Amino acid sequence: MRILLTNDDGIHAPGLALLERIARALSDDVTVCAPAEEQSGAGHSLTLHMPVRLHSFGEKRYAVTGTPGDAVNLALRKLFPEGPPDLVLSGINNGENLADDVTYSGTISAAMESALAGIPSIALSQALRDRGHGFSAAEGWAEQVLRPLIDLAMPKRTLINVNFPALPAADVRGIRVARQGFHDYARGSVVESVDPRGRPYFWFGLDDIEHTLDHGTDLEAVSDGYVSVTPLQLDLTHHASIGLLADRFG
Repeated sequence: MRILLTNDDGIHAPGLALLERIARALSDDVTVCAPAEEQSGAGHSLTLHMPVRLHSFGEKRYAVTGTPGDAVNLALRKLFPEGPPDLVLSGINNGENLADDVTYSGTISAAMESALAGIPSIALSQALRDRGHGFSAAEGWAEQVLRPLIDLAMPKRTLINVNFPALPAADVRGIRVARQGFHDYARGSVVESVDPRGRPYFWFGLDDIEHTLDHGTDLEAVSDGYVSVTPLQLDLTHHASIGLLADRFG
């Protein structure tokens, strides 16, 4: 099995190094292609107005001067001339990607890019609210989560989102399949200040976002100490509204 690894935290991120170790327990054919620098919050974006460069960091390890989507795009077109990889793993992200955060996440978007190409894709993220535990949960549970998924026949244009709770591996209660939740929308804070030249600037804050732990969601699962596994789809159509809109324009 040929596996492509990517992320949004950059080629030198500790979560990517951990994912590489785990992937090598699953396959002896692993290629890494990740952004050269951190691209958290880049979402599903591509670099269209400047060149993108590919740098080698050793055998089958590459960095791309662009977004996570660029990294996957370039990898599929330049690093796999014999055909696409069998699996794409994105992560392990430094911080959770739960609920509607999936719309911002470069980690999720990298997996979306490969899912659009018809490749089984899994995004993995580690909650770090208690930074004393680091990536312990991911290190202890990632292989156990991935093994049942690597040969799963998922429908086209879908991907799987995995989140590890901020706990020591020994304290994780298990694995729970859950639907995507939603935050109570109050998207952090905006810090306003003045730069050394006297010009105002704004910096989006990283305050914790309030959320409701609706039953059966990824938010609830991780809060309860479980690894959450959530299937996502790329079809954003709200099918129930098609008839309503058709009547309006009929």
